[in-house]
Amino acid sequence: MAAPQPVGFNEKGMMKNRVGTMTLTQFIVEDTQGDQELAILMNSIQHACKVCANAIKKAGPCDLYGLAGVENSTGDDVKKLDIIANTIWVDTLKNSGVCCLLVSEEEEEPIIIKQAHKRGPFCVAFDPLDGSSNIDCNVSVGSIFSVYRRTSADDKPATVKDILRPGSECIAAGYSMFGAATELVITYGQGVYRFALDRAIGEFLFVEQVKFPQDGGKKIYSCNEGNEHSWDQPIRDFVKECKNTGYSARYVGSMVSDVHRTLLYGGIFLYPADKKSTKGKLRVLYEGFPMAMITEQAGGLASTGMFLGKIGRILEVNPEHIHDRCPIIMGGERDVKQVLALYEKKG
Repeated sequence: MAAPQPVGFNEKGMMKNRVGTMTLTQFIVEDTQGDQELAILMNSIQHACKVCANAIKKAGPCDLYGLAGVENSTGDDVKKLDIIANTIWVDTLKNSGVCCLLVSEEEEEPIIIKQAHKRGPFCVAFDPLDGSSNIDCNVSVGSIFSVYRRTSADDKPATVKDILRPGSECIAAGYSMFGAATELVITYGQGVYRFALDRAIGEFLFVEQVKFPQDGGKKIYSCNEGNEHSWDQPIRDFVKECKNTGYSARYVGSMVSDVHRTLLYGGIFLYPADKKSTKGKLRVLYEGFPMAMITEQAGGLASTGMFLGKIGRILEVNPEHIHDRCPIIMGGERDVKQVLALYEKKG
């Protein structure tokens, strides 16, 4: 018996898939509901992701692996590809003509677009290359972004107050993952949509609407257990319980990869606060908020755990500065509620 061929595997199926499947460009035009400036912004973001994917693909032959010899705004060692990805994102968004303020992990200060004819209503925070410490060993990395609409008067340049707002005020968020395939996952606050890049035609094609499995999905926990000695007791207890009840441990060390797997398979991703990093390690504006918005829109939960004296949603955190941090506990309802119950039990 001949093995069945997946749709798109043979030439006829591939042509049908390319012609019949919705492209990201079509989706943006339809889903932005006539907001031309938002459509321009989202098309600029997908363009930045394509250019980054191309640079990463050529990193080995073009000698783009390795350190650049500097540190970024949060004290991390900067890779050559960090600088390239940051330049791509900054230049693409500045040239879109619809942004007024940009925040990048690689930039110490916010980038404020002062020329009236070159700015628009949007503030964008982004990590141009998440997980870049893994890039030299060819592990999946990605880009993460969140989008705000400015609240100040548009007759003057934006201020940092336009973006230092709770994540509940984000109007869009997403991430691109550069791995065996290049994917882009986005939300406008009404569901989560997954697209894959067809390099031959240069288009992101629709794959599926992403939703957490109703039963919580696979029993997977994802965290850096090297920090266990510094965790709160409820986190230690939860991980111990996972080990005793047949959960599998999966941890890449690239937030995009770990959250992407959690969204598709189920389970939980944790990067909690600890004794060394009392606010956690991951940044609020361009890691915590976008991934929390996506997680919640896919039917999951995204919590800080016990943070600043209370248990709360990540999207309700008020960032104090553009590179502020917060603890991360996100995933399916089944598992996140277990962690929160342990915090409540501890009191």
